[in-house]
Amino acid sequence: MMNAKYGTKSNFANYRRVLESKAEEVRDSLSKQKAAQVVSRLDIPSDEGDLSQQHHEEWLFLNRNSIDMKLLREISGALKRIDLGSYGVCPECEEDISVKRLDAVPWARYCVTCQDLVATRIEEGELVDELEEASR
Repeated sequence: MMNAKYGTKSNFANYRRVLESKAEEVRDSLSKQKAAQVVSRLDIPSDEGDLSQQHHEEWLFLNRNSIDMKLLREISGALKRIDLGSYGVCPECEEDISVKRLDAVPWARYCVTCQDLVATRIEEGELVDELEEASR
């Protein structure tokens, strides 16, 4: 598919560089978080306070990890769309996603209007988020 506003895949070189850089940044963050989690873990918590703190830190780590993994999947999807030539086109309305949106969120799948509609449908249970489903 060729996007009228953006032209051919070669015009996406800058977005590809931004996406690949962001993916590397997220992977690096995941590695650092994992290392920090391992270092901070007490072998034998000395009291309930230590155990509570350890559980809280594990909860924070898992939540940050989940968010980072979802972002990595979104970035991977955007890179695949560049390869397929469908990058920059909203799959819902088949209109071009604005350059302003792609500059702000280069992994965006949907235009702003459709993103809001899709988010509402997911919240109401009418639609399953493919990225959430893929992580299960």
